[in-house]
Amino acid sequence: MSALCWFIWSAARSFGPRQSPATAPLCRRLLGPGSADRRNMSSKRQMDHLERTASNYRQNALYPAQVCGIMTESETVKRLRLAVHPDFSFKAGQWVDFFIPGVEKVGGFSMCSSPGLLQREGIIELAVKYTKHPPAHWVHTVCTVGSRVAMRVGGDFYFDPMPSDPSVDLLLVAGGVGINPLYSVLLHTSDLLHLNQSSGGRDYNIGSAHLCYSAKNTQELLFKSSIIEKCGEFPNKLSCNFHVTQQRAEVEPHLQPFVRGGRISEEELQANVDPQRTLCYLCGPPPMIEGISKTLLDLGLPKDRILFEKWW
Repeated sequence: MSALCWFIWSAARSFGPRQSPATAPLCRRLLGPGSADRRNMSSKRQMDHLERTASNYRQNALYPAQVCGIMTESETVKRLRLAVHPDFSFKAGQWVDFFIPGVEKVGGFSMCSSPGLLQREGIIELAVKYTKHPPAHWVHTVCTVGSRVAMRVGGDFYFDPMPSDPSVDLLLVAGGVGINPLYSVLLHTSDLLHLNQSSGGRDYNIGSAHLCYSAKNTQELLFKSSIIEKCGEFPNKLSCNFHVTQQRAEVEPHLQPFVRGGRISEEELQANVDPQRTLCYLCGPPPMIEGISKTLLDLGLPKDRILFEKWW
């Protein structure tokens, strides 16, 4: 058995959602003496990704992947391109458990690419912000093209309409790196619009999508050029506003039409909320999500039409 096969097999056994008492000794042998105690001690300080998401849906399968590209998305964020197993699949908005050989902690990163890219090229993308948490630290300091990892898809936060579903208008509200799953949703919406265009409107009932994206400054706005490009492809369907809260430099001319100073306002939310049609996806810091959720409820948007992701 190859080293990678052994790593994937042991990771699946060690971290699977239905770990039985019989596998516990195997975990201790793989992780080394005292590692369970260290994990319990560290979880008191900062809850581990697997603990945070224990109640979320997870696929049973764990798949190998190989890094085939690394790009600098901002001063603090790297974007990985990963070639994945042919059976790997995900829905726009979902995340992966990210297993790294030799790293005990399991990462949790949202896909920032569309299911369409996976279908076309066998590739997924992850945008990872630098932190000292071992998986993110590995991405920024050790990972190279050719590095091998394993991944398992999870998450109940996704956009996956069926052709027969009624049309909805999406309101996507992102803060910081919370853009990752929402960018995946926006790209998936764009893919479906292209599919609908080529079929003469026979495949999907796709409404509009408006993105409100907040960050400290324009340098921290991930994927901004691509977002603007996608909105330009379907100007009657896709739109965006970027909100910057600590901008000091002059905003670049091509961004100016889309950039607003300050936080996302109630007026902008109200302009994009129809209680009968709007489905809102929120992802960002918990205080932001809680504040925006309250505003949306006050605007009459039903609670079951406000979906959010704040597990980190």
